[in-house]
Amino acid sequence: MYVSYFRLNEKPFSLTPDTHFYFNTRSHSDALNTLLLALRNGEGFIKIVGEVGTGKTILCRKLLASLDSTYCTAYIPNPYLRPDELKAVVGEELQVPKISQLATHQLIPAISKHLIDLASEGKQAVLVIDEAQSMPRETIEALRLLTNLETEKQKLLQVVLFGQPELDKLLDRADLRQLKQRIVFAEYLKPFDRNTVVHYVDFRLASAGYDGPRLFTPDALRLLNSASGGVPRLINILCHKAMLCAFGRGDSPVTSYHLATAVADTPESQLLGRLAVLVRRLYKPLFGLLLILALALVATCYGGIL
Repeated sequence: MYVSYFRLNEKPFSLTPDTHFYFNTRSHSDALNTLLLALRNGEGFIKIVGEVGTGKTILCRKLLASLDSTYCTAYIPNPYLRPDELKAVVGEELQVPKISQLATHQLIPAISKHLIDLASEGKQAVLVIDEAQSMPRETIEALRLLTNLETEKQKLLQVVLFGQPELDKLLDRADLRQLKQRIVFAEYLKPFDRNTVVHYVDFRLASAGYDGPRLFTPDALRLLNSASGGVPRLINILCHKAMLCAFGRGDSPVTSYHLATAVADTPESQLLGRLAVLVRRLYKPLFGLLLILALALVATCYGGIL
């Protein structure tokens, strides 16, 4: 693998949401600060929305890592659950005593008692749900009923929803307006701009132990920005493949040729990716030269709007 070849300690562009590689952009910083402030103030619902690959899960992990021992957290990465399953999972995550032995009708009273006990100890319960747009409508209603648990002075359970834009569409349903009205704060994660893409690549490489000259050439970075649209997940995929290509050829630094090859091999990439596949099919014998020329031309024409 290219880790030793490029003098790295680990792979810099893994898709695993490792908080060691958390990159604090303005959008993510605003969202994290909003989350921490809202939780400290005991707000009920907080919502974080972002397109696929914009870093919701790593922000979710960063939030959980940032909460101290005064918080008791429950994390649900896949909320496609029936209402009773949701209650059982919340109970397990919050370590409600003997929750697995309880009948369905006993779940809410047991959770309520446990939340009251936590509050009496000065602890705040926080439920964090990733991919919230996949929750069935009946499960969302069960979630709302869970948040009805409160004392005269505070909510016993705060909820943070992370989801794709489809979550907004789901909450726009008339029968879910009661839950939507409870969302006190909402933040939206945005793709990176061109300068942030460059800083992101440098940050990931440095975090993986790289300390040499800039590894990606300026042309490669321009192409990366256009092909990825500033989406962190696509940046990671394209950089990883480009570094593999450079390693396989014994090259350094990573150039626009290596990046173009990565783009052509990545169906998820945007306009440039589709063009790369087309060029590769039509001009396979001259793939390297023609692909780089075509991608460079489109990057020049569309770089400002992609």
